Amino acid sequence: MIAGLYIDGASALHRATAGIKILAMMALGTGVFLIPDWPVVAVVLATVIALYPISGFGPHIIWAQIKPMIWFLLIFFAVQFWLNDWQAGLLVVLRVAAIVLFASLVTLSTKTSDMLASLDRAMVPLKPIGVNPEKVSLAISMVLRFIPVIATVASEIRDAQRARGLDKSILAMIVPLIIRTLKMADDVADAIDARSFDLD
Repeated sequence: MIAGLYIDGASALHRATAGIKILAMMALGTGVFLIPDWPVVAVVLATVIALYPISGFGPHIIWAQIKPMIWFLLIFFAVQFWLNDWQAGLLVVLRVAAIVLFASLVTLSTKTSDMLASLDRAMVPLKPIGVNPEKVSLAISMVLRFIPVIATVASEIRDAQRARGLDKSILAMIVPLIIRTLKMADDVADAIDARSFDLD
């Protein structure tokens, strides 16, 4: 199972409109960076995790969202610990985890078509100033979808490099990740072109 892909359900989160969930995600993403205390952000993260079982997603689905992030969170913590202290490192880790887990929760409970339609409607008022709603909504939707997918790819690369004894090398992790991410971007662009999806 790829983390972050839509899973059908009948929970309150599934029934909520895509617009409300996107606004909630924006509010959470902004809010956690305005909170300076890691215990408060920890409560936010715990609340996000609690929403998974409430929305019908079991422990294996929660783990599928968390596992790909572990490598990145360790790097973030190490960098902040080196530059500042352990509390700064923990705060960054908690912030990133809360945002990514909530973004995954939104994609798990929201159809892509509903997300695109909601974003299209939200962008319509910006048309007079030259904003293309279709381009913006597609870009945002793809970012939301690719966050968990790229995290899963990173986990696969880490496991492969560990088998080769290269798990301690940052370059051995980053270079293949960049290459595979660019390849995915090319594949998506080719798919859009093949369907004659004109966004001009």
